[in-house]
Amino acid sequence: MTQTIQATRQNTQKENNMSLDTIPQPVRSGRNELVPSRYAVKIGDIDVLVVSDGVLPLPNTMLGHNADPAARAAWIHDMFLPSDASDWPLNVVVVQSGEQTILVDAGLGLDPDLHLPRAGQLIQRLAAAEIDLACVTDIVLTHLHMDHIGGLLVEGVKDQLRSDLRIHVAAAEVEFWKAPDFSHTKMPPGFPDALRATAKRFMAEYGKHFRTFTDEHELAPGVIVRRTGGHTPGHSVVRLASGGDALTFAGDAVFTVGFDQPDWHNGFEHDPEEAARVRTRLLRELAASGELLVATHLPFPSAGHVAIDGDAFRWVPISWDY
Repeated sequence: MTQTIQATRQNTQKENNMSLDTIPQPVRSGRNELVPSRYAVKIGDIDVLVVSDGVLPLPNTMLGHNADPAARAAWIHDMFLPSDASDWPLNVVVVQSGEQTILVDAGLGLDPDLHLPRAGQLIQRLAAAEIDLACVTDIVLTHLHMDHIGGLLVEGVKDQLRSDLRIHVAAAEVEFWKAPDFSHTKMPPGFPDALRATAKRFMAEYGKHFRTFTDEHELAPGVIVRRTGGHTPGHSVVRLASGGDALTFAGDAVFTVGFDQPDWHNGFEHDPEEAARVRTRLLRELAASGELLVATHLPFPSAGHVAIDGDAFRWVPISWDY
């Protein structure tokens, strides 16, 4: 795993210098993809690999359903996004800390009924990165929405995982999905049913591997998962710290629009007012500490810093490190 991440850093420039004649079709996954899909970061003694699961097209109203439509349209225009719908990135993180290999979230998976061919790429991309699923000792789930657990439901994946696999998830999240409340969400038709069904199936198939925690849990040296709530009752973030460096994987606590408009409600938030408080508090913490932020739905590889910008925030992406 560590050698794989180091090799990824060394091979990035080679990949970007490929001749167009050697580039296969973009839909293929592997070392010769037209668009890079993994990015290595070093946090002290902890190796981190950000992996793209693809993109998920969603209506732009999901970015702030409580916002004035004109203000939302102006923000979308200023960000050079399509007026009706746009692609949401899907990022997953693989962490090597000590003897543990940790997968943080698992992407969307490949449900043919979803008709989302540009998402659900995680399993192929882990294979392309030469990461053996049998080496994964722990999985941390920020929450149980299907774009964070679906990769583990892909046919054949469970058979490749260890029998002693530990899946860390907040107890409040498990309890919530026994009878989930969608009354405060604003999702496209069909999404609530799909989310319910996926979470139910996931808990049935993987429940025996759950290692639940209440508020905070250190699962490996320098790797702490902390429940924030808001997006879902058990939504959690993962903080990595080693050698004076730190990185927080924020899951769905932060979206691109959340820097400029932290009070706008995302359509997938089950408690949007609490989610806005969590987002603001987390962004202030990250701005004060200066540590790196990675999040599920920020543009790949999503690694950057947070700065205060008046009453809002500013995302400062890191320069791509070759």
